[in-house]
Amino acid sequence: MSEKILVPVLGESITEATVAKWLKNKGDSVESDEPIVELETDKVNLEVPSPVDGVLSEINVNVNDGQVVEVGATLGVVTQGNVQTIKKMRLFNQNKKLKNQKNKRKVGQNFLVTTLLN
Repeated sequence: MSEKILVPVLGESITEATVAKWLKNKGDSVESDEPIVELETDKVNLEVPSPVDGVLSEINVNVNDGQVVEVGATLGVVTQGNVQTIKKMRLFNQNKKLKNQKNKRKVGQNFLVTTLLN
């Protein structure tokens, strides 16, 4: 299950903030209430915590752009579950992609050798 990381209500007159810094990277494990991202406004700076235990699976806002986000906007997603299981699944998928790339290269090399020999 996944939980969105939302821009919290910042105050009566504050409707938007700038994403200053991600404290965690995509793929990092996080605990509930652990700070994940820093937001800045004219009046307040704050850290947004993880809504649940899990892995930071998506980052929707790029810090380098100094992107402005509105209250309620989705900053990213934390995928709940056993962190080790999620990391194993991610590693399995990466290995699968690598094998597919190697197989494509092997097919290409075999085609080239066959072409050169004929």
